[in-house]
Amino acid sequence: MVAPADSWHGGGGVDSLCSARGDGESEAARRIKTQLMVEMQGVNSGGDARVLVLAATNLPYNLDNAIRRRFDKRIYIPLPEAHARAHMFKVHLGDTPNSLTERDFQELGAQTEGFSGSDVAVVVKDVLMQPIRLLREATHFRKVRHPDGGDAYEPCAPGAPGSQECSLQYFADKGLADRVLLRARPTVSPNDLAVFEKFTDEFGEEAN
Repeated sequence: MVAPADSWHGGGGVDSLCSARGDGESEAARRIKTQLMVEMQGVNSGGDARVLVLAATNLPYNLDNAIRRRFDKRIYIPLPEAHARAHMFKVHLGDTPNSLTERDFQELGAQTEGFSGSDVAVVVKDVLMQPIRLLREATHFRKVRHPDGGDAYEPCAPGAPGSQECSLQYFADKGLADRVLLRARPTVSPNDLAVFEKFTDEFGEEAN
């Protein structure tokens, strides 16, 4: 039978709190570390309560020896394998529209040998920024039909049919602002302003 348990997650980077003690350490840091070790020593010492303390670090040799001994298990988690990296690409892309197939994801997983989960996240962010870079660097655009029936522009080669020389700034006009404002809504309501004004009347003063 498994007893009820609470968990405390030190999260990533527990070494920031539990690094080896040194001469440059502040008194406050020493006290926090000492108190943490005292609390961990008393964990599960009696009663029915069970507490799981889980921490992670990528700098294991920086941990204080006394802190390290408090953890009964020290488990090495290797870098993600190809299938896990493929799944991470899907997770980080989320609901972002894309044309990637399952085979594409598997190839990306195979191409990123040695990448950590954080590395994959950086790659995805960079990939998502590439269309923006393409638009910013484009020197020619051509008019195309948008799926909703209206006109749109896409970057193209200088010699492409219908191309016209212009930059992305050409499209940032008042009409674009008007279209955005049709969907935009203020996040501060009149009721919010009334509360702020009432508080100012009672306790504060207006900025000049």
